Amino acid sequence: MVESASIRRTTQFIFALVLGLALLTWGAAVLVQRTTNAWFETDVSLRAELALDGARQELIAHWHKELPQGLRRVLEEIKQEERLVAAAALGTDGSMLAKTEGFPEQIPYRDLNARALQPQDTARKESRQLISLPRGKAHLSALPLSDGTRVLGTVVLVQDFSFAERREAEASRFILLAIGLLALAASAVTVLVAQLSWHGWLSELRRFLAGGTPRTEFQPIMRDVRALVERLVSEEQAESGSGSWTAERLKQTLNRHLHGEKIVILANREPYIHQRTPEGGISVLHPASGLVTALEPVMRACSGTWVAHGSGSADRDTVDRHDRVAVPPGEESYSLRRVWLTPEEEQGYYYGFSNEGLWPLSHLAHTRPIFRIEDWEHYKAVNAKFVNAVCEEVDSDDPIILVQDYHFALAPRLIRERLPRATVIVFWHIPWPNAQHFGICPWREELLLGMLGASILGFHTQFDCNNFEDSVDRFLEARIDRERHAVVQKGRSTLVRPYPISLEWPPRWLENVPPAEECRRSVFEELGLKPNALLGVGVDRLDYTKGIEERLLSIERLLERFPQFRGRFSFVQLADPSRTSIPAYQELNDRVEALTARINQHFGSEDYRPIVLLRSHHEPPAVFRFLRAADLCYVSSLHDGMNLVAKEFVAARDDEAGVLLLSQFTGAARELTEALIVNPYDIEEVSSALATALRMPAEEKRVRMRSMRAYLAEFNVYRWAGRMLVDAAQLRTRERTTGRLMRPWKIRTRLFR
Repeated sequence: MVESASIRRTTQFIFALVLGLALLTWGAAVLVQRTTNAWFETDVSLRAELALDGARQELIAHWHKELPQGLRRVLEEIKQEERLVAAAALGTDGSMLAKTEGFPEQIPYRDLNARALQPQDTARKESRQLISLPRGKAHLSALPLSDGTRVLGTVVLVQDFSFAERREAEASRFILLAIGLLALAASAVTVLVAQLSWHGWLSELRRFLAGGTPRTEFQPIMRDVRALVERLVSEEQAESGSGSWTAERLKQTLNRHLHGEKIVILANREPYIHQRTPEGGISVLHPASGLVTALEPVMRACSGTWVAHGSGSADRDTVDRHDRVAVPPGEESYSLRRVWLTPEEEQGYYYGFSNEGLWPLSHLAHTRPIFRIEDWEHYKAVNAKFVNAVCEEVDSDDPIILVQDYHFALAPRLIRERLPRATVIVFWHIPWPNAQHFGICPWREELLLGMLGASILGFHTQFDCNNFEDSVDRFLEARIDRERHAVVQKGRSTLVRPYPISLEWPPRWLENVPPAEECRRSVFEELGLKPNALLGVGVDRLDYTKGIEERLLSIERLLERFPQFRGRFSFVQLADPSRTSIPAYQELNDRVEALTARINQHFGSEDYRPIVLLRSHHEPPAVFRFLRAADLCYVSSLHDGMNLVAKEFVAARDDEAGVLLLSQFTGAARELTEALIVNPYDIEEVSSALATALRMPAEEKRVRMRSMRAYLAEFNVYRWAGRMLVDAAQLRTRERTTGRLMRPWKIRTRLFR
């Protein structure tokens, strides 16, 4: 991908250079033509005046004689001058007194005579004219003749001007040749300088990597290179082993670097929800959550405890006296510790501060964040309640604790106060706003201080890391260590690193999902689609950040612009209801339903629905079934941390078919570059991309999908977790070593005090 980008930039530079040279050459040619043409006209006019001056007395002597032979003879003598081809004498009334043989009839001599005899200063200039004759261009000069007392008439001289065209062509060829040679020379010099600069840069880089000291001008670059080398070494240590990252390899990494220590995860969302059924039984549901999709395979691989809010109607009935339950059902590879919240706590901490405050604050989705003091008080109290549960679950004074997402921004510092030696890793699953936008929050300092209790703070992208560091720099007394990508406050460092999250490979849910052809057949039957129909799919929580309205408007525009897809293309939207007690989400639901009804009424019929809106929770096997059946998947998030649905679609397509349309505002767009990347706000662009996807050749689909699947197979969730855990292990080793070195120094200091 880097090579392709380099080739693209080089091609663009060459194209711009060629275009610039072409414009320069054209401009030079036009300038030369105009300049030389003006010179030639002036030269010809001067020649005409000299010819007239030489024959002036003879012309005056024969001007009013009755026989025109004498006047014609004088004109013939004038005609003998170089380049003169004809001459004529006109009276003051424009009448023809005499003319030479071959004088062109089409010459407007009366007009020339009238302009030449005007008294204004510009008359002589206006009496010049270029005309086209069969033999080529000719220059006309109409010169007034006076005997000293009065104007007798006008002499019209016709001169050959074709020589000017020949000289202009010669000058243009010379200019083109000169500029071409100059361009070649400039290009050669540019390439030579670039090669020498690149060679010098590589030599300096090799010298630096070999242990040398870089020159002053290279030191800023070398800091970045040093950070890159450290990152590569870290990843190499994390990936020491053979083959792809798997659950088993993650276990080995945990045993090798962290000696098999138990991991505790703190997250608001639980991976398994026990819900009562209408028949009186209990069913197990899997929440529609990217966080759960990513972390649950890690917990099954590493064991430990997951601390979460117990939200299911039968959750209390399935835990033991310590509020724990072993999961997954039938496998029981780790423990789920449930924490109970009162309705008031859930309203204030979850729906209020977290989802009416922090969620819109972090997403650029044009919804105003709402901050209430009572919600903040609940947020603080609930964070403390969850931290108590976490501390009850650890089995050492230096545990590894993974704190997840924006629900627990205060938890890292609270854990640090209770367990000073703990390794706390925070992963922020949503974007981090820029410093100016983050400043909206009334409790911005408290949130930042809470998060800086972490040992490692992870985001999806380096852009989010930079935004966080800028926020700390603006609102706290802290030092930003740009070289180590760390925040240092009161002697403690918090590493700030990008860890693009992914999913397990292959997803375990695919084990019980039929092949793509069978899924397509069953889904088409379920939706009542014809065998030759085209199907698009979207899978989202019903959230205003997901761009569902913009998605539906793009489909409407597709059907308007491309009539061939009417009656054939349908889009099924799996919409999991979310945060339905919040007014903004209720309003979104109403708008989506109204928009769906409008599009279906306009383009639909008795046996055709352009939009199929399925508003209910769908278990992962059902979701993957739709993903396998679709011709395309459109992820239209207006702002997103990563968006694992895009990666799930790629993982589902083991048939290497289907096209992914992906919003440029997702973290996944930086990784899945073979998708059709679109701006979801640009309805015209998206409708064109949808048409492109529906008409894309099968071979191109295979090439794109194969490339994305290879990427996800390599950069899966086990690798994501492995990188964070190895970074944590290195940090623990460094801190323990520093502690052992510092203790003797402190003892000596006390002895000499």
